[in-house]
Amino acid sequence: MRVDKFLWSVRYYKTRSIATDACKKGHVKVNDQAVKPSREVYPGDKIQIRKDQINYQLTVNDVPERRVGAKLVDMYRTDTTPKEAFEAKELLKYSKDYYRKKGAGRPTKKDRRDIDDFYEGPESL
Repeated sequence: MRVDKFLWSVRYYKTRSIATDACKKGHVKVNDQAVKPSREVYPGDKIQIRKDQINYQLTVNDVPERRVGAKLVDMYRTDTTPKEAFEAKELLKYSKDYYRKKGAGRPTKKDRRDIDDFYEGPESL
C-alpha cells in the first residue's frame, strides 16, 4: 500500500490529499528516509511523521484493505512516540498564551494592572 494511503487509512490525516502534501514537503520518513507519496509500505516498516510540531513514530503491523475505524487503528500500527514529544507541545501551548509581542496593540486590563503594580511597588499597610 502507498504510504500516503496508509497514513490516511490509519487516521493520521483527514484526507488523502493532505497526506500526499505532507509526503511531498518531507514531513514523512520511512526507515529514516524522506519518501514520495507513492512509496510502498510493508509490515515492519518504521514511519516518522512531523505533524503539529510533534514527531510521531510508528511501526506498521499490517496493511489495511481500506480506511479503518478509530477503534481498529491499533491493529495496523504501533505508536512508539516518546511521551516527551507531547509534553513539549503542552509547554509550547502554555508559553504562547502568555506571550505578547512588543507593540502588538494595547495592554489588556491584566497587563495594565501588572504594570501599575510594578511601578508602584508593594504597598505597605
